[in-house]
This record gives sequence, structure tokens and C-alpha cells, in this order.
Amino acid sequence: MDQMTLEPHYADDCVFCKILTGEIPSYTVYEDNIVKAFLDISQGTPGHTLVIPKTHVKDIFAYDADLAAAVFSRIPKIARAVKDSDPAIKGMNILNNNGQVAYQSVFHSHIHLVPRYTDHDDFKMLFKDNSGNYTPEAYSAIQAKIKAQLEA
Repeated sequence: MDQMTLEPHYADDCVFCKILTGEIPSYTVYEDNIVKAFLDISQGTPGHTLVIPKTHVKDIFAYDADLAAAVFSRIPKIARAVKDSDPAIKGMNILNNNGQVAYQSVFHSHIHLVPRYTDHDDFKMLFKDNSGNYTPEAYSAIQAKIKAQLEA
């Protein structure tokens, strides 16, 4: 995978493509032939880093297996570097939002590495327990629909 080279494709209206081409400056923490990692300008928590492919890919649904393997194989190394940069970092949320309804605001695929310092560090996620709304039959119906797509 490390020998893979991406065919550069940039979208004119994409802020991350402009970062890749140098039109917009960034605080780069890591870069190779596949990804660029830089500080998120919002700094949800100190050290909040974005990892992007070095070609325009809208979201996870546009990845092929090779690109996914190349991009995601780099996440642990970059995440460890962020964590090791500050002994106060106790954990990390790794997020990938896909589609506007899922809070994607820049439509160039990116992975957020959000360092966590305490459970009161102004970063929140909520996973509501809806299990009471589902019967075994409802779970089975959802399962069957997903499996059918994987087999197609």
C-alpha cells in the first residue's frame, strides 16, 4: 500500500482541495503520498486533527477497497502521534461523517481525530438506546436487507 500513488483530482470549490494545492494554508502534522493530516481550524479540543486523502473523494461511499485500505491504514500512526503529543490526552474519538444529515460540512472525505482530556472537555456524542423499539423480527428484517446488499 505504501507504494500506491493517488491520481490527483481536485474540485475547484473544495476547501480541502485548496489546502492540498497550497491555495489555503494549513497546520500540517503529517503528509505522505496518500494522505495529509492537519489541525482542524475549529480545534474542538486541543490537537483536533483531520486526515484527508490527497485526491478529491466526496465521502466513504466513493472509496474503493484500495483507497480505503491506504487511507485508513494510516489512522493508527497519526492517532498515536496526536495522543503522544500531550500526556493529558486520555482518549480519542475518531469520526467520519458522511452526508449532510450526518454532520458532514466539507464534502471531501475526512477523518476527525479528536483528543479527549476529560469527560467534561466540551465534546459530546450521544447514542440513544432505541432497543425498546425493536422486536427480534424487526432486527432480522434490517439484518436481511443489509446482507442482501453485501451479497449483490
